[in-house]
Formats: sequence, structure tokens, C-alpha cells
Amino acid sequence: MRMLTLKSGREIPQLGLGTWQLRDEECQNAVREALLMGYRHIDTAVGYGNHTKVGQGIAESRVKREDIFLTSKAPRQRLWQDRVKSDCDQALRDLKTDYLDLYLIHWPNPDIPLEDTLAALEYLREAGKVLDIGVSNFSEEWLGKALKKARVPIVNNQVEFHAYLYQQSLLAMCRRHGVVMTAHSPLARGRVLNDDTLKGIGANHGKSAVQVSLRWLIQKDVVAIPKATSVEHLKSNLAVFDFELSKEEMATIDAMDSGTRLIDPFPGVFE
Repeated sequence: MRMLTLKSGREIPQLGLGTWQLRDEECQNAVREALLMGYRHIDTAVGYGNHTKVGQGIAESRVKREDIFLTSKAPRQRLWQDRVKSDCDQALRDLKTDYLDLYLIHWPNPDIPLEDTLAALEYLREAGKVLDIGVSNFSEEWLGKALKKARVPIVNNQVEFHAYLYQQSLLAMCRRHGVVMTAHSPLARGRVLNDDTLKGIGANHGKSAVQVSLRWLIQKDVVAIPKATSVEHLKSNLAVFDFELSKEEMATIDAMDSGTRLIDPFPGVFE
């Protein structure tokens, strides 16, 4: 597994399993099978309501906790200091772990002071309950605010990022400040599957459009966390480290950007 180095000096696996919308045994089984086949990065969130099943999947895999990079997120509507702390404590109980590798602010909330939320994250980091902190779905404006107000490194910004939403300016800002970007919805909710351009590029390498999409992110030093439930899809998503896209192929995918945002529950964040 290829790793990227965070600003803190710790490493994050560049490919992980996203668990948004995974519930019950489907979630538990996906986490277990992913870890058994070599995944070492699991992404979840308080708002996903699946911490217990994620924790059970981890336990069933028998992979050592220290070998797993576990990310969760504090919900937007509960970013007050006391609630961030209590939600994290509950997350640790549900996941049956002593710490999170990364804890993110799930979405910015202009109604709750950012410095209040960051103070809670910093407390959790100092207490050893969280090893690194970051943000999710933060625009350039919001990321700038977080970087100015944080007293400890913001190491990650997890955002929607795929061939149809190439957030080049935001990625450049992250790179300038040493913030690793994670792409959620990297397959554009399945839209890449039948894309003729991506399928054509894939034919050059004996790969699928999905694998080409993930490889594009890998070569941009972006972390990708595609959701998958079947063993077949989990294996396919993992098979992206044995080929390389040419500069011309990368440029072709870059040019596919249409600004298509598929997840926008709080309009105005990215305007």
C-alpha cells in the first residue's frame, strides 16, 4: 500500500474504504473483508451511524489496531466544544478503540465559532484520543480560516473530488500548506463506470474506468476512499498500484472537469 506523509510526520494509506451509507452486517462484512485483503485505512463518521459495525468488522479481521488508520468526523450540528468531546468519547466506545488516527470537522458551520471546535479537537489530540486533526468539505475560504485559527497542524481536508469535479485550486492550496487531500465520492457515485473517455484510457492498460479514476487520484497524491461492499469490487479498487497513467492520459482526465458537484447539502460553502 502506498503511503502519504502527513504534516505531523505520521503516514496515511493512500487508498481506503469509505463507509458512507453502509449499515448493519453489510458494513461489518465490508470492513472485515477489506482489512483481510490488505486495506489499512477505514473512513467513517459520527453522522454515518455505523461506528459499532465498523468496530465489529475491525475486530473480526484480527488485524492489529496499530496497523489500521481509522478516520471519523464530528457532525456539523454538534461542533460545540463539549459536544465534540462527548461525541468523540462515544465514538471510541462504539468503535472499541482507544484512539482515532484522524478526526475531522465534517462540514463547516458558521453558527458555531470555529475556534471553539478547534479547541475541542486540540484537547482530544493532547489527551491522546485523536492522533491528528483535520477538516472535511472545507472550501479555500474555510480552510484558510482553520489554518489561521488552529494551534496544532491541520493535516487533512476531505472533499468531493473526482474526474467531473477537479478542484484544482483547492488542491493547490492544500499542497502549499502541507495539507493532504482526501477524495470522498472518488467514483462520482458510480458515474465514472460507463464513461467512454475513462474506459478508453483503461483499455490501454487492461484496467476499468473505475481503476483509471482511482489511479488518476493516486498520481495526484490524493487519498481515495471509495465505498465498496462486494469482495470483487474491493479487490478491483485495490488493484491500482501496478500501472501508471501517462502525462497525456492525466491531462485528458484533468480536462473532463465540468464542475459537477454531487454532494451539496449546505449550499454556499463552496460558492
